[in-house]
Amino acid sequence: MRARTWINPIAVILIALLLGIVVGWHTTPPSIWAQSSPPSVEKDKEELARLFREDQADRTSKDGKPIDWKAVDARDKTREKRVKELYANNQLRTGADYYHVAMVLQHASAPEDYLLAHELCVVAISKGDERAKWLAAASEDRFLMELGRPQRFATQFRSVGNSPMRLYQTDQGVTDGLRMALNVPTLAQAKEREARMNSKKN
Repeated sequence: MRARTWINPIAVILIALLLGIVVGWHTTPPSIWAQSSPPSVEKDKEELARLFREDQADRTSKDGKPIDWKAVDARDKTREKRVKELYANNQLRTGADYYHVAMVLQHASAPEDYLLAHELCVVAISKGDERAKWLAAASEDRFLMELGRPQRFATQFRSVGNSPMRLYQTDQGVTDGLRMALNVPTLAQAKEREARMNSKKN
């Protein structure tokens, strides 16, 4: 006759509770572990927004008076220097920040500045700033034009000396569908703009 094994019911309950606690620790971390800081909302840098507004204002005729491009050029260089400092010090955060710097650099004078403007636009678009689409195309076109190569999106016009303003040589490899995806007018619309600019001079 086998001896009966007596199991203490209190011990069984204690073991079950301990197992539950251990399993619980593995499946559901304590609330203090689960806590996380809410994502911070980055704010547009006001200084970059101001530099952008100044850049645009300088290109708007006031009271019908002709623009003093020599004075604008001097202010452009000051703005260019400052945005490059902010960029080099990793001060750009939002899509608007990247777009504002790109626009200022679009009015610089070196091909590498236009290339950087294009790259900044790519980041701006990835951060949700739709305004950077057109500028991404225009900065690429300006970069290619400065290298003496055909532009791709038909955003750039050039006048040599006293000659009429002409649409710069355009590569046929880009479709109007791609232009419109980047908020760029079609090639036909670019040519219409060329005609309007020259009709005003006649």
